[in-house]
Parts: sequence; structure tokens; C-alpha cells
Amino acid sequence: MGEDRATGPDLSREPVVRGGAVRPRRTTGARQAQQWLLTFLPAFPVLLLVLRLWQLSRQDMSTMLLLVQYVSPLGLLSALLIALVWAFPLGVLTFGVLGRLLRISAPDRFDPQRSLLASWTARTPGWVLTAGVALGVLTWQLRFLPTLLMLGLWLLALRTRYLYPDQPTRILLVGVALPLAAAVLVYSAVGPAVVAALRAGELTTAALLAVPPAATVLLTGPLPGWVAPALTHGLAYTVAAVLPLVMGAVFLRVPLLPTAAVEVAGAEPTETTPGGVPSAETTPGGVPSTGVRDRAGPEVVVGALITVTDTSTIVLDPVTGVRFLPNGEVRSQVLCPQAAGVPYSVVAVHGWPVEETALDWMMPRRPIVAVDARCEGRLPVR
Repeated sequence: MGEDRATGPDLSREPVVRGGAVRPRRTTGARQAQQWLLTFLPAFPVLLLVLRLWQLSRQDMSTMLLLVQYVSPLGLLSALLIALVWAFPLGVLTFGVLGRLLRISAPDRFDPQRSLLASWTARTPGWVLTAGVALGVLTWQLRFLPTLLMLGLWLLALRTRYLYPDQPTRILLVGVALPLAAAVLVYSAVGPAVVAALRAGELTTAALLAVPPAATVLLTGPLPGWVAPALTHGLAYTVAAVLPLVMGAVFLRVPLLPTAAVEVAGAEPTETTPGGVPSAETTPGGVPSTGVRDRAGPEVVVGALITVTDTSTIVLDPVTGVRFLPNGEVRSQVLCPQAAGVPYSVVAVHGWPVEETALDWMMPRRPIVAVDARCEGRLPVR
């Protein structure tokens, strides 16, 4: 996908002559919207991180401030990037398709100075769209790859219609022949998986695999001019409103701290009076103590490891909250692997589960090893 041709000069910077005086043109609506958007975009990841820490602290301000003090910012950003890397191709390709559809359907309403969608389309280079497709191939699950193919072919067909309006043969090949050939190839590959999904009652998986190849031919040409502006802008606003909510819902389930199991020895025996008051050999009145000695047994604390200080190992216990374990009582620690998610779908395409991404498929599998007893909250056998 190469560069799109120029859309004309930037009229927002041209002076306006009124009453013999030259006045600068006021900032247009699209430029104002861009300024607000550029202000909001850097704050959105920070908002997600703060909400995730607030949820992790169970809405306790003291716990949240403790997490902010010790949690690594690089770890937070890494978790955010890994969890939400799929959102970049979705946003770029969706807005790219809607903007180019508006441009060829209603060219008189395609005003980069007043429409944020038109401005995005006019200023986005082709290599960004190409990078979005490549990133989507690697990070989207297999069941979403037909949708990615549909968006990519839509972009290619709409770009061809815009750049080569006087070459009907090229438009026919890119807008009709290529989508039909792609649909035949996709159906030959995923056809058995669609049947398996229908038999298993997975209608959503069957629709994601079967509908996009057939729908690719629908939007390779212009829409009626009277409906294109309202439809494209309405869909763009809907995606812009829903996408942050979906990203937040996904990120709030991402672990930010390593899960560890800490084996703690029992506390030292403490002599107490019958009333439970700690005592040495006598009570404060000088009477010899007849108390008993209490001793807490060894235990395993499983939770999110916050940090290890000079005196304590700080663990966020999912049941009791933050626990400060004295380092002198810590016998051992072990890092517990993250539990793998339970697969929702049983459908696979030539051995490739539909819930796995290309990165999952290419990377080596983690060896299956026995789970340490401490990760299950049990004391190890010695």
C-alpha cells in the first residue's frame, strides 16, 4: 500500500481578507478535534494503568500507593503493550477503510479541514496501513484472520479506485477478481473448521470464519453519496467509543505482578499469661507467670510478589491483602507459572487452534512440568 495522492493545500493556514484587513483563518473543527485527541491519547494508557492498580489494590488507597511505590513502570508498560498490541491494527485498518470509503463515495463531503475521519485518511501514509496488516497477522487469533483479510482487501480496492479511476480493468481485477480468488482459497482452508464449529454449536466461531470472505466483495466500491457521510462517520464514532472500553476490559484481567509462593517458618514461641498478655518469666505485678507458649506453624503464602526489602518480603495475598513477611522467617521462595487459560473453542484449522495467534504457533511450546507443591499452597515434602 503506497502513498495516496495529495488532497490539496492546507487551507487552514491561508489568511482571510475581510474589510481590507488580513486576518488569519480560525482553527477548523478537525484541527481542534486533533488537538484534543493528541491531548487525550497519552493520558489513556496512564488511565488504564491507574485503574488496573486501583482494581489490584481492591480500592484501598494505602495498598494502591504501596503498589505505585514498588511496581516497575517498565513492567506496567510491558504488560500494557503485550495485552493491547492487537488494538493498533484494528483501529488503523477500521478507520482507514471508513475514511477511504467516504472519499470515493462522497468526494464533495471529504473535507480534511472539518472532518477528523477525512483528516486521518489524508494524513495516514500507506506504510502505516501495511504495518497494521502485518502486525494483525502476527497478533490476531486465527478466527479473526479472515476479518483481517477482508479489511486489507477493502483498503487495496478502495485505494485502487481512488488512484486509477480511468483504468476499469485494474479496478475489476483488484475489486472483484482478487476478493473472489481470496474467498475461494479461504473457504478451501477453513471449510472443515466451519462445519466442525457448527456441529459443536460455536456459531460465533463459524460466523467469524465464514462471513468475512463472502463480505469482501461488498465494500470494494462506493456507497450512495447520500448515505456515505452519515454511515462512515457513525461507524467511526461507534468504534472510537467501543474500542477503549474493550481495551480496558481486557487490560483489567492482565497480571501485573509475578505470582510467587513463599514458605514461611513458624513464629518464635511467645509466653503469654492466661489473659493472652505477652510475658517473660513474671507478670507485671511480680507474680510468676502460669501462661502457655503459642507457636504458629509453618505455612505457604501464595500471592503477587510486590518487593523484597532489607527486612521484609511484601506479598499481596488474594485473601488477606498485603502481608509483610519477615525475611528471617522465609525459608524458600518459588516463582509460580501463570495459569494457562482454558480454551473456549475446540475447533482447529489443520491442527491450528482458532484461539491461537501466529506468534503462539511459531514460538516453542513451554515444556510441561510438575507444578511445585508450594504454588498450590502446600508445604513441600522434605
